Amino acid sequence: MRLIESILADAAAIAAVRRDIHAHPELCFQEQRTSDVIAQQLTAWGIPVHRGLGKTGVVGIVKNGQGPRAVGLRADIDALPMTEHNTFAHASQHPGKMHACGHDGHTAMLLAAAKHLAKNRNFDGTVYLVFQPAEEGGGGAREMIRDGLFDKFPMEAMFGAHNWPGMQVGQFAIKSGPCFASSNEFKITVRGKGAHAAMPHNGIDPVPVACQMVQAFQTIITRNKRPIDAGVISVTMIHTGEATNVVPDACVMEGTVRTFTLEVLDMIEQRMRDIARHTSAAFGASCEFEFVRNYPPTINHAAETEFARRVMGEVVGADNVLEFEPTMGAEDFSYFLLEKPGAYFLIGNGDGSHRGSGHGMGPCMLHNPSYDFNDELIPLGATLWVRIAEQWLAAKR
Repeated sequence: MRLIESILADAAAIAAVRRDIHAHPELCFQEQRTSDVIAQQLTAWGIPVHRGLGKTGVVGIVKNGQGPRAVGLRADIDALPMTEHNTFAHASQHPGKMHACGHDGHTAMLLAAAKHLAKNRNFDGTVYLVFQPAEEGGGGAREMIRDGLFDKFPMEAMFGAHNWPGMQVGQFAIKSGPCFASSNEFKITVRGKGAHAAMPHNGIDPVPVACQMVQAFQTIITRNKRPIDAGVISVTMIHTGEATNVVPDACVMEGTVRTFTLEVLDMIEQRMRDIARHTSAAFGASCEFEFVRNYPPTINHAAETEFARRVMGEVVGADNVLEFEPTMGAEDFSYFLLEKPGAYFLIGNGDGSHRGSGHGMGPCMLHNPSYDFNDELIPLGATLWVRIAEQWLAAKR
C-alpha cells in the first residue's frame, strides 16, 4: 500500500478522536457534540467551517490557487438506536445508542484527510469536506441538499465510502450502476368484523385475509417482475388480536420493499395496492394501504466509478480493487448521486480480529452490538481521499 507518511504519523491522534466519538454516539439530527468535535478539529487546522445544513451537518472548505474546480468528499456522522455489548474503554457511554455501522470511522478518515489537505494543498481548486448527519433513516443527505448544499458549495462531483466487514483491510470494492437498493416501507390495515372465535360466521376475520396477501405479494416478485430485475418484498410484522377466543376486527401488516430501479418500484407498489384492495374485497373486508418511499437506489456514475477505481489501484494495487456485489441494503448517499456525478465505494474492515479485550461475543458485522471500526483503515481511507481530491482537481474536465 502506498500510504501518505504524514497521515500515518497522525493516525494514532485521529484514532483517539474516533474513539471519543464512538464513546459519545448521537442519533440522527441530534449530533451536536459530534459536529462540535468535527468543527473544532477543522478550525484548529485552519479550515473554514460552515454549519447547520441538515440541522447538524458540517462542511469544511479547503481551497488553493485560483482554480474554479471543486470536488466533494462525504462522511456520515450519526449512530444507531441500539445498546452496545462491547466493554472496552471507548464503548458507548449512552445506553441505547451505538456507533454500530462505523460512521465514527468514516468521520475519522475524512478528518485525517482534511488535516493533510489543509497542511499541504497540492491541488488547484476546492475540496469540500461534507460531514453528513442522519444517514440511518433520517435522510440527512436529502436535508443538506434542501438546505442549499450544492448552491452554497458548487462541486462538480461527490464521492462517499463505507467500511465493509468481511472484506480484507487493504482492499476496496466498487462498481458502476446500482450498488445499493431503494428503501421503502408499507403498512396495510385490514379491517374486518370482530366476533366470538367459536362463531366466526358472525364476523369477518381479517387474519386469513392478511395471510392471503402475504402469499400473493410474493407472486409479484416471481410472476410480475422480470427475473433479471432485482426486487424484495418482506412482510416483517403482523399485529392482531388480544384474546384467543376473539376474532379481531383488524390486522396490521408492515414491512419493506427494496429495488434497484424506480420502474420496478413503481410496479411493485401498484401491484401491492391492487392485491391488498381486491383481496380484502373478496373476503368482504376493507383495507388501508400506506406506502412510504425512503431512500432511492444508489446508482454510481460510470466515469466517476472508473476514475475512483484507477486511484484505488494506485494506492493498493489493481488486484485489491474488487467488483462490488450489489446489496439490497440502502444508503442515503443516493440523494447526492441524483444531483451530482459521483461514486460510492467500500473499504475492507477485516474480520473483527482488530477488536481487543472487552468486545462482545457477537461478530464484528454492521449493526451488530459487538461491532467496532478498525482503526487500521484511517490512514488508508484518508490517503485515498487525498488522492481522489488531488487527481480529480488535476484532471481535465
